[in-house]
Amino acid sequence: MKSITKIHAAAAGLAVLLAVTACGGAVAGGQQTEIPKTQNTRDISEGVQADPAAVALLPGSYKAKGELTVAMDLSSPPMTFLAEDNVTPIGVNPDLARLVAKKLGLKLKFVNTAFDTIIPGIDGGRYDFTATTMSATEERLKVLDMINYLKGGSAVAVPDGNPQNLSNDSLCGKNIAVTKGSTQQLKHLPNVSEWTCTSQGKPAINAVTLPNVQEALTQLDSKRVDGVFYDASGLAWAQAQQPGHFTVLTPRIDTRTNTNVAMGLKKGSPLTPALQKAIQSVLDSPEYKESLEYWGLGESAITDATIR
Repeated sequence: MKSITKIHAAAAGLAVLLAVTACGGAVAGGQQTEIPKTQNTRDISEGVQADPAAVALLPGSYKAKGELTVAMDLSSPPMTFLAEDNVTPIGVNPDLARLVAKKLGLKLKFVNTAFDTIIPGIDGGRYDFTATTMSATEERLKVLDMINYLKGGSAVAVPDGNPQNLSNDSLCGKNIAVTKGSTQQLKHLPNVSEWTCTSQGKPAINAVTLPNVQEALTQLDSKRVDGVFYDASGLAWAQAQQPGHFTVLTPRIDTRTNTNVAMGLKKGSPLTPALQKAIQSVLDSPEYKESLEYWGLGESAITDATIR
């Protein structure tokens, strides 16, 4: 499989999130497997052919190099994480990044890095692009070209059974964990706090910033925070893998913002037209829907790889 230049250890307190999972599901070619998803290191791009229209837009320097470097924070199942071999990137984002590289006729190199260091790394030329469930914000669009590839959304997890009877509109004054550098930390929680709490004379939501979702859920499990505000898909996965520990509030929280997530690369990059064409080719492919269905995210499909 593809190489990784950095490996982050998952929080020991929630190792079960990666070690326990439901079996079964479709794999490439429509075959069935009984391999647990956390052990399934199949490459969904195997056999996929390059898209000539995307290859034609590829700058000569990339053709000569023959490889793309993608930055990901491999700590957020089911979107982006390491298989139980602690080597192979798996999840929706690795699937789609592999497909994009194949559409461009290039090899793919993964770099596992903390979410909040990805944009500086792209801006500094260390990575060609990222596919790590990142949404387009005004601040990010100042330094990145961003191309939509999925619908996202945010939700709040609370202790099992919701003993405080919390809702999306009653988080005022509560300690709510967010992950460092995430849209939830930078934009959504401050906005939700303003319109549901401080604008109504209630205490603000207290953001507790933590390095990753495993640490956030560990602190929730030990009652050190009242809730975790994170990507809805990741929380749904975690709830399914560790039943009886926490509950995900429904419906998804209204952040009053566009919920699409996008792949990002340096603003004005000569790679942008080729990457957009390759992403659009992936969105039009059966492998795109196959990956989303396999990871339980069929409703997240979109049809247009729009540049933001």
